[in-house]
Amino acid sequence: MKHFSVLKNEVLDALHLESGAIIDCTLGYGGHSLGLLEQNPNVYIYAFDRDENALSLAKERLQVYASRIHIKHSAFSHALDVLRESDLAEVRGILADIGVSSMQFDDKDRGFSFASPNLDMRMDSTQNLNAAKVINTYPTVRLEEIFRIYGEIRQSKKLAGLIVAQREKKPFESALELSSLIEKHFPRMGGIHPATLAFQALRIEVNGELEQLQTLLQSIESAFMKGVLHNCKVAIISFHSLEDRIIKQTFKQWAKSCKCEESALKCECGNNNALGSIITKKPILPSQDEIAQNKRSRSAKLRIFQLGAKV
Repeated sequence: MKHFSVLKNEVLDALHLESGAIIDCTLGYGGHSLGLLEQNPNVYIYAFDRDENALSLAKERLQVYASRIHIKHSAFSHALDVLRESDLAEVRGILADIGVSSMQFDDKDRGFSFASPNLDMRMDSTQNLNAAKVINTYPTVRLEEIFRIYGEIRQSKKLAGLIVAQREKKPFESALELSSLIEKHFPRMGGIHPATLAFQALRIEVNGELEQLQTLLQSIESAFMKGVLHNCKVAIISFHSLEDRIIKQTFKQWAKSCKCEESALKCECGNNNALGSIITKKPILPSQDEIAQNKRSRSAKLRIFQLGAKV
C-alpha cells in the first residue's frame, strides 16, 4: 500500500524547530509526523485523527518515537481542546492536512473511491451519518445545494434530480452505482472522472469538513487570545477552493491590526490587534515532480501563518 504525505518537504521547511511541541491535527498514516520527528530531535508531537484505523497503523509506524509523540482519537477541530493550557504553552507549530488520505482512498470498503462496493465516506466510522444516508434520504433541494455549494457543480439540479429518480426505483448501495450513474449522464472534463466533484461534495457533507475547519481556526485564535501559542506557526493544507478561501480569509483577519469598521472616520480600536503575520502571500503548491508521483496532490494548497509573541 503506497502512502504519500502531500507537500511533505514544504511542511518540514515550515516547521523546522529547535525545541517545543507540534500539534498534528490530522495524523493519518503518520507521514508528516514521522518526518517532523526525524528532522526535529528535540520536538514533541501531539497527534490526532478521527479515523481509528489510521491511528492503529500510525502507532505501529511511529513506535520508534513513542516517547516523543502522544496519539489520540479526535476530530481535528477539537485537537486543541484536548490539551491542557500548560501543553499548549509549549506548542510552536500546528499542522492540519484537510483531506482524504491515499490510504482511505485505496481501501475500497471505506466508500471513497468510485469503484467501492460501499457508499460510506466516513472518516470517523463511529459517526451515524454516511454517504448512503445522504444520497438515499436527503430531499432534492438539499442534494442540489450540496452539489452546487460543496462541489461547485454547474448542473447540480440535474444531478440531484437523476439521483432522486434512481433511488425511487432502488436505493443506492454502493459508490460504484452512484459513480456509474453520473458517468452515464455527464462527460469527462479534461480527463477527470465526472463523479469527482460530486464525491468531493459528499465527503464534505458527511464529514462536516468546512465546519470542522472553522472550529479549528476559532480554537487557535481563542487559545492565542488566552495567552498561549505565542511564536507558533500554523500550517494548513487544503484540497478544495471553499476550504482554501476560509483559511485565506481567516489569516487575513488575523493579520489585521485595525479592527474598526471601514466607515469609521478614525481608528478607535488601538490599531494593535494583529495576531501575527501571513508567511504565504500566495499558497504553496505541489511541484510537478510530486504531482507526477501522486496525482491526488494536484489540488493541494498550503498556507502558513506566524502567530506573534503577544496581542
